[in-house]
Amino acid sequence: MITTALTELLGIRVPVVQGGMQWVGKPPLPAAVSNAGGLGLITALTQPNPEALRTVIRETRVATDKPFGVNLTILPSINPPDYEGFARVAVEEGVKIFETAGNNPGKLIEFFKSHGCIVIHKCTTIRHAKSAERLGVDVVSIDGFECAGHPGEEDIGGLVLLARAAQELKIPYIASGGIGDGRGLAACLALGAAGVNMGTRFMCTVESPIHQNIKEKIVASTEYDTTHIFRTLNNTSRVFKNAVSQQVVAIERRPGGAKFEDVRDLVAGARGRIVFENGDPDYGIWTAGLVLGLIKDIPTCEELLSRIEREAEEIIQRMAKLVKAKAKL
Repeated sequence: MITTALTELLGIRVPVVQGGMQWVGKPPLPAAVSNAGGLGLITALTQPNPEALRTVIRETRVATDKPFGVNLTILPSINPPDYEGFARVAVEEGVKIFETAGNNPGKLIEFFKSHGCIVIHKCTTIRHAKSAERLGVDVVSIDGFECAGHPGEEDIGGLVLLARAAQELKIPYIASGGIGDGRGLAACLALGAAGVNMGTRFMCTVESPIHQNIKEKIVASTEYDTTHIFRTLNNTSRVFKNAVSQQVVAIERRPGGAKFEDVRDLVAGARGRIVFENGDPDYGIWTAGLVLGLIKDIPTCEELLSRIEREAEEIIQRMAKLVKAKAKL
């Protein structure tokens, strides 16, 4: 058993968090992750309104008696969601662990901390991580360039970011991006992390609520099957390389560049949701990380976390044997 600041803080057995994922963080997945010893997260904005979130929190609580949390991501939007309403409902329902992400999370963090909640905030730079630390978050999730979704605009990989976090942060941090097995967990622990956050790897599990075709597509893919969109709009996102994302990249590379309006219909969130429902990987944009190259099967969450835990323990024990006592002269 691996004990870290994260497992002790959250009351979990395995230092693995299932990251919040749009259209994926529905009750069956977070409940299965929590039952398997990790921390499952419901994605608040997958629900149409706060009352719908209340319903799925209750459904998840029926499915697990273990700790679970809620992800609330602040996204740029013409018509912003009712962030305060989602936060209020989750707290009313007794949720004590939150993953926050996005810009200007100060008010949300203050609200959650005022109700005695634990906050994990996702960051892509050490500068933002230190800012989150000052705001009073309990844990920072450090997202390296390998991650699915938004890796920031600095293009810094996890190896350097995690080592820099060890130099700069006083609070626990976890690693996100490129982690899918026990090797990744052991490596991140060696770099000072208290655990890891996995998204794409959990998409490809039995309990993941996405179409079987997409899970099989993930297994068949490699680390070369992602691409970046919105690079020219300073809102970079790593997504699966398909017909739609390639079209978006081509539009962005046109002489004179592109505006969001030029790609709006191609990147519509509704199309991405339908990918997970109808199983057509080319129907819309969907996020995936470089960890695609490490995913070779579709296990249950219990099988996956047990395997990761066992692999990490074996590697840590093997690494300890590399240290030999110096011969006395």
